Amino acid sequence: MSLNLRLDDDRSAALRERARREGITPRAAALRAVDEYLSATDRRARVRRTAVEQAETWRELLDRLK
Repeated sequence: MSLNLRLDDDRSAALRERARREGITPRAAALRAVDEYLSATDRRARVRRTAVEQAETWRELLDRLK
């Protein structure tokens, strides 16, 4: 899949500067940002699922503690 990403001047400059400091291309920096975003959203979803599962597992005890 091909994707064109249009950034405003400030974001474009910040991306280029960050990439330069890290010794990578702006494209690689953008891909890294996408990967980190996807990973973070996956983690949040797993945490939510686990919280719901644990609340169900311990519902009786939690109700008694109210």
